[in-house]
Amino acid sequence: MSTLEAQAAVWFYTQPVLNTQEDTGAVITSLVAEYATMLYRVAFSVTRNAAEAEDIVQDTFLRVLRHQEKVREIRDPRVWLVRIAWNLALDRKRRAKTRPETEDLDDHARQLTATERLAEDEVISSQECARILDLIDRLPDKERQALLLSAVEELSTAEIASICSTTESSIRSRIFRARKELALLLARERGGQ
Repeated sequence: MSTLEAQAAVWFYTQPVLNTQEDTGAVITSLVAEYATMLYRVAFSVTRNAAEAEDIVQDTFLRVLRHQEKVREIRDPRVWLVRIAWNLALDRKRRAKTRPETEDLDDHARQLTATERLAEDEVISSQECARILDLIDRLPDKERQALLLSAVEELSTAEIASICSTTESSIRSRIFRARKELALLLARERGGQ
């Protein structure tokens, strides 16, 4: 944790209200630094679109700014922010009602790295990932959401239960059913090849 983040955390839990723009800026900066990448992954897992995911992250922090008076009441900012981003992403998806059939090549180009892996390996890996995500999209909504939050974001069942407004046992059941159904879909796909 950087010095700024540590100072923001101390301030965050000791101040009764956000008094100045500088105080607000420090807290928001700390939240952005710590959670922006994770929120992007959450949004991208739902939208499968880099630009929309970036917009959702920005909208998440705009909502934080609009409701800054509630920041002191938040016990776990990670779960709070993920819930905001998740709901924004689902709202966008509902409004769009469609999802692109093919991957955006610009997204792949931005994600390709110049490390040991060859670009061809990266594309093949991306295609395999897209195939798995397509199979995950076939799962029922509740099971898909629980699996994505568990596998992609590595949230605990308690955190997922809080985000989905349900019980931990329900989340464990959803994840179990999702994994079982995904295994069946993979088996059917491999059998058809």
